[in-house]
Amino acid sequence: MSRLFLLVFLVSLFNKCSAFYVPGVAPVEFKKGENVEIRGVKLTSSKTQLPYEYFSLPFCKPEGIDLHYKPENLGEVLRGDRIVNTPYQVEMATDKSCTVLCKITLDEKASKLLAQRIKEDYNVHLLSDNLPIATRIPEDELGIKFSYVHGYKLGFTLLKENAEGKKEPVMYINNHLRLNMKYHKVDEYGDDYRVVGFEAVAQSRKYKADGLEIVDDKTCSVDKAKPLVFQEVVAGESQEIYYTFEVNWEPSDVRWASRWDTYLAMSDVQIHWFSIINSLVVVFFLAGILTMIIIRTLRRDIARYNKDEDMEDTMEETGWKLVHGDVFRPPKHKKLLSSMVGAGMQVFFMALITIVTAMFGMLSPSSRGSLLTASLFLFVFMGVFAGYFAGRLYKTIKGTTWKRAAFLTGTVFPGVSFGIAFILNFFIWGKHSSGAVPFTTMIALLCMWFGISLPLVYLGYYFGFRKQPYEHPVRTNQIPRQVPEQVWYLNPLLSTLMAGILPFGAVFIELFFILSAIWENQFYYLFGFLFLVFIILMVSCGQIAIVMVYFQLCGEDYHWWWRSFIVSGGSAFYVFLYAIFYFITKLEITQFVPALLYFGYTLIMVFTFWIVTGTIGFFAAYWFIRKIYAAVKID
Repeated sequence: MSRLFLLVFLVSLFNKCSAFYVPGVAPVEFKKGENVEIRGVKLTSSKTQLPYEYFSLPFCKPEGIDLHYKPENLGEVLRGDRIVNTPYQVEMATDKSCTVLCKITLDEKASKLLAQRIKEDYNVHLLSDNLPIATRIPEDELGIKFSYVHGYKLGFTLLKENAEGKKEPVMYINNHLRLNMKYHKVDEYGDDYRVVGFEAVAQSRKYKADGLEIVDDKTCSVDKAKPLVFQEVVAGESQEIYYTFEVNWEPSDVRWASRWDTYLAMSDVQIHWFSIINSLVVVFFLAGILTMIIIRTLRRDIARYNKDEDMEDTMEETGWKLVHGDVFRPPKHKKLLSSMVGAGMQVFFMALITIVTAMFGMLSPSSRGSLLTASLFLFVFMGVFAGYFAGRLYKTIKGTTWKRAAFLTGTVFPGVSFGIAFILNFFIWGKHSSGAVPFTTMIALLCMWFGISLPLVYLGYYFGFRKQPYEHPVRTNQIPRQVPEQVWYLNPLLSTLMAGILPFGAVFIELFFILSAIWENQFYYLFGFLFLVFIILMVSCGQIAIVMVYFQLCGEDYHWWWRSFIVSGGSAFYVFLYAIFYFITKLEITQFVPALLYFGYTLIMVFTFWIVTGTIGFFAAYWFIRKIYAAVKID
């Protein structure tokens, strides 16, 4: 359920600023020796896509203190975050040598579960002062360049020969954690510190083995001259495991407002620029085709049609003018078309406002879940735009039962998305994952839908339906014109496939980074690039819709209403194909439920993408048709 709105399940860049902080994300200052709380968030794996609570595994729990779960916002709940206190004792700017956290005795069930989570390559996520823990990964042999991954590995798997001489996987748990913390002094001569770095170095240590000692169950020592012995986890066997940790503090010149830069630093910004240039080439190519059509063909057609002489000869020719009496004939399934267009405008305004807000740094990654929460509430309140545009279009195409049409507008797209997510939620529940939406949250989402969004759709529909319909420059004949047989390349399926290639080509590079952020737990924060790509996508969809509708009208086929919507949304088909390619080549999902979740949420994403691009293409084609028929003289 955490991927219900896939296109907006992203984390934005927090802008550098010394005098302004986003509300609720002000810095926290500590005195030297003051306790810095370490909290558990969740366990995640790109192989299963199922998050779990921190204490779903046998970790050390605080002694003498009840578990206290932080109240989550809507976005955190949908992401599967369950933030809870842990027994780690960390004091500001105070190093701590190897310390025993606790000793856990695993029963057969616990050891089997722990081994399974290690085999599934789970990462553990912690928080310190709202800063997520990260593991430094060297990118070169010299160890000069580093990148960061979220969390730290729960364990690792090595192949080991058994008694029969066959190699089999053996699971080892990372039961020792070195916390490398960084602080920045607010004032050089003051005593106020801020946390600006939180890194982990995880190790597997089999204590009481050669070179690894436990002293009074409180401290631990390591003989570095001897090889490290790993702590094996044998599935289905009882065993004891010591959890230990140490803390290293170091000063840093990084200011508090810039502490996320380490996590968000990217070395492939040039790829995004290449994506933008590639997209602009597509747009200019389509613009060239449009210019050729409008300047050379359309002007010539209009000039010829408007000549008083040879009018009879002109009327005998084929061309888009011959269908002027039918081009604005209302389409079939009026309610469904208007509801689709209305839903497209609702998602369009939601996505636009969200991207722009995130681009200006107003949705800080420090405010966890804020991006998803803002997107959901924006979608709900944009229902008034959905109703207005759908209502006015419905009146234009001679619709009469506006109340039923308004209900359809407010329920078709949310209903399909909610229905798929609701079914998937049962499978997540069956896996006991924290990603399963609680029943109370489900009720809250339904209340937002039927209590806020749907009434706003009716409100917008009321004003849209009362407003004057869109003006058409020509009248519609009473008797429909017969549509002649069309050429092969104007086949609906073929034209949709051809039209979808260019808009998809404008966005597929950025799509890779978005999918990586969603399915591989990576940060995506380049909303400036995303905004440019979003605008380019809208322009290219409008251009391709105009080109395809013009060719259709030249073939004397006036059924353009649905065709313009479907054809301009053809790029959604290629998004689906790319998602399949990404699943096969980039992800290591082998289980049924994770694969079902991936393709279920992908269907929601593709459906959303189709509705938005189809709506943009529809309005572009509608504007184009009204313009060209207003430019010719019709008797």
